[in-house]
Amino acid sequence: MFFQQIINGLTVGGVYALIALGYTMVYGILELINFAHGEIYMLGAYLGIIFLGIFTAMGLTQYSLFLSLLLTFIFSVTFCSAYGFTIEKLAYKPLRKAPRLSPLISAIGVSIFLQNYVMLTQGATDKVFPHIMETTKIEFFNATMTALQVFIIVTSLLLMSLLHLYVMKTKTGKAMRAVAQDKVMASLLGINIDRIISVTFIIGSGLAAVAGLMVAMYYGLVNYYIGYIAGIKAFAAAVLGGIGSIPGAILGGFVLGIIESMGAGYLSSEYKDAYAFVILIIILLIKPRGLLGKSAKDS
Repeated sequence: MFFQQIINGLTVGGVYALIALGYTMVYGILELINFAHGEIYMLGAYLGIIFLGIFTAMGLTQYSLFLSLLLTFIFSVTFCSAYGFTIEKLAYKPLRKAPRLSPLISAIGVSIFLQNYVMLTQGATDKVFPHIMETTKIEFFNATMTALQVFIIVTSLLLMSLLHLYVMKTKTGKAMRAVAQDKVMASLLGINIDRIISVTFIIGSGLAAVAGLMVAMYYGLVNYYIGYIAGIKAFAAAVLGGIGSIPGAILGGFVLGIIESMGAGYLSSEYKDAYAFVILIIILLIKPRGLLGKSAKDS
């Protein structure tokens, strides 16, 4: 049972980590909590159902299931990245010099708008994501891991590794770190602040789209309010790991997933949403800046 809960926790934790990366990247650049980020994740799940349905109607899934899934991911990520880019330009950019409460209210407004937009256009009932992956199972230590769980964990780790390399090794990644450290100095050095902020939203939204698609595949059901609770949990993961820290968001996501899974397995599944927040409160009382957050002296 222990190893089974670890596997379940890593699966869900990888999804939380992908969403948390969007929160922590935006906060690192703008010091803004993008509460509409969970709805981008929700849009990714819905778009996955829509595009897969289109490819099924075209007969592409019969020809190549792998190609259908690949195109579904590509189109969903592209559309969600465009949503993230548009939200930043319309809802956040005009408020950059406003009091901090103004963009926060704007973010909540965008979140509510997107929820109602999806509810009105797609309906209030749950949507079903077709079960398309093989039920291949791997058994070890009295635990079972499905092919889908392997796919989710491996994909999450791969995307996190690619993001880390992008931020640390590329010119744009270095510019992102410079803007996060000092916007004024970065601007004086010729860095286009607007472009870096847009890139940050595009990357974060793309990762959220992948997370939404994988959750739709894992649970098989999608509704218009799944982004709310997932967004809150991912935000908690970002805070747990240290808001503004990319490694912290990854660590926080996996820790949160494992805690939730262990609590549901050994205590009660009815309160699984509460366990992670209890641990979050305890850790923040001991280490207010999170597990990997920098102290004020290091900032």
